[in-house]
Amino acid sequence: MNTPAHPAHETPRDLVGIGIGPFNLSLAALADPLTDLDTVFYDQRPAFHWHPGLLLDGARVQVPFLADLVTLVDPASPWTFLNHLRARERLFPFYFAERFHIQRAEYDAYCRWVAENLTTLRFHHQVDAVRWNPGRDLFEVDYTRLDADGEADALGRTYTKNVVLGIGTEPHVPDPLKPLVDTPGVPVVHAADYLRHRDTLLTAGHITVIGTGQSGAEIFLDLLRHRPAGHERLHWLGRTEAFAPMEYSKLGLEHFTPDYTRYFHALSESVRDRLVATQWQLHKGIDADTAAAIHDELYRRTLDGGWPDTVLTPGVHVRTAGRISTNRIELHLEHAQQKARSRLTTDAVVLATGYRERPLGRVLAGLDPYMRRDSHERPRVDERFRLLLDPSVTGHVYVQNAETHTHGVGTPDLGLAAWRSATILNDVTGRKPYPLPSRTAFTTFGLERAQPQIPSARDHRALTPLVEGIRGRSSKTA
Repeated sequence: MNTPAHPAHETPRDLVGIGIGPFNLSLAALADPLTDLDTVFYDQRPAFHWHPGLLLDGARVQVPFLADLVTLVDPASPWTFLNHLRARERLFPFYFAERFHIQRAEYDAYCRWVAENLTTLRFHHQVDAVRWNPGRDLFEVDYTRLDADGEADALGRTYTKNVVLGIGTEPHVPDPLKPLVDTPGVPVVHAADYLRHRDTLLTAGHITVIGTGQSGAEIFLDLLRHRPAGHERLHWLGRTEAFAPMEYSKLGLEHFTPDYTRYFHALSESVRDRLVATQWQLHKGIDADTAAAIHDELYRRTLDGGWPDTVLTPGVHVRTAGRISTNRIELHLEHAQQKARSRLTTDAVVLATGYRERPLGRVLAGLDPYMRRDSHERPRVDERFRLLLDPSVTGHVYVQNAETHTHGVGTPDLGLAAWRSATILNDVTGRKPYPLPSRTAFTTFGLERAQPQIPSARDHRALTPLVEGIRGRSSKTA
């Protein structure tokens, strides 16, 4: 491996992005025409891919195509989904297809087109650490450049005035199920890797899908369609009390607007935590089309008499799990309402148990002494998506998809990607290259419709000591 290259007088960047998922890709696309802004984005992967294990045939994105990387703040951008279709000579077929919700694979192809054409993206670059250099009033971003095999090739360092974290989420495996994935043998895979293991899964005699959200529904439907009638041998279970539909009413969707995000952020920490726990159906339910397709497929299999060999059981959680032989798994189940327990023996398991925000600690360990935290030791994030840091840090660290606890259920929603990216760029530049609407919902959340004056990045630094003093006195209710 080459020795580190740390130029003593390297010109600092204005913004360094860590991670290139859809959210930082949105930021990079909107930053592209801002020629006075020096940006670079790093990702350790060799190229952009969006949930490749879940790009099932026919699976659709749950938001309209207008919720692409840029359109909702800059419909004239060259990086819109419609311009992607135009560049691929697919605009007329899309027009006649009359599809408001595009296939997940098509969204992935669109994002890859943007990623392949932006010049500010650096794949095969693993960010190792971020530190504040008080002598230079800059952040230091240390990275490892990887070769084609993913091995370390060279070390480097970039200096920057600001950082934006978009490191995304990681597959979540509940503690009782971890012994299954940590031991080789019987196929036990997370939904994130489903397509890679589908052929192996389909050879199993009995398959269990755990998780009653959208991914669990799509995988159950896909397995069902690939199993012979009368010999399906599928079991689908999850903790929720029903195979619940995703909230998709027009007024319900206003929870995914900037208006609601601002309202949510202004609430106390305890109220925000209670709300997040109760609002799961806004984004973790099953969309109506998928639920209908499952029922249609099951119904079709009753036409010749009899019922399909499937069991669908909500309200169940796995207490413990283990392997009972080299090729079998035993799940110990408990039904929450009945308080009843049973055992299920199966030959393969798919864990559609969701994702969790990646911990920021590994990358931001060097900034830990500067970070302000809430009563649960989570990073505090202000309205402009900036981590609250010690006043001695004059730069900003922005976060994308790591602020559910401060900004609500819209945090992982693709429909807010462009608005959040524009908010960050407006703050970084100290001007408004992307004017944003003052109102976005018919619903008035709360009794007062306040329109706070949002300070610029320069004003924020001047106000930080006062704000920190106020927060210090009110930390128990923040």
